[in-house]
Amino acid sequence: MGILSDNPKDEPMHYGEIFSVWQASTIAKGMVSGYQAFLNHAGDKDLKKILNDLIDQAKQEIKECDTLLTDNGIAPSPALPERPQVNLEDIPVGARFTDPEIAAKIAADTSLGLVACSQVMGQSIRVDIGALFAKYHLAKTAIGVRILEMTKEKGWLVPPPLQVKRIEEN
Repeated sequence: MGILSDNPKDEPMHYGEIFSVWQASTIAKGMVSGYQAFLNHAGDKDLKKILNDLIDQAKQEIKECDTLLTDNGIAPSPALPERPQVNLEDIPVGARFTDPEIAAKIAADTSLGLVACSQVMGQSIRVDIGALFAKYHLAKTAIGVRILEMTKEKGWLVPPPLQVKRIEEN
């Protein structure tokens, strides 16, 4: 029935899929670097655990996306160098990211990652690529819930204006 009817891994990627997979890998490489830096600044043990989980997830995405690109003859972007570990006390207070700042940043990144995964899922005609990004979407959803719970528990969540129901006067 044509080139799009057999094993998805044998189907060609269209330009949107190529760019989206390449972009996802490149962004994940930046996240590994940035989150390694955040680990140096973080003091809270729960925040450090989530950062390590985000780094592990990003490394998994890099591995899978780069393999997909390479298998299809596309060169992935270069990896960034690993960041050295630094003691929190060695970072001057005025130059240090605070735990609430880090939590807000990773929450925003995770939210944007959900949107990006949804976009790739919607544009994909290769079932394996759509399924891969559905898997990433699920992982980001789970970690997003953990981040939300942590920020609420620690008092770091800055909510948008809340609707307050008023009692009607007669």
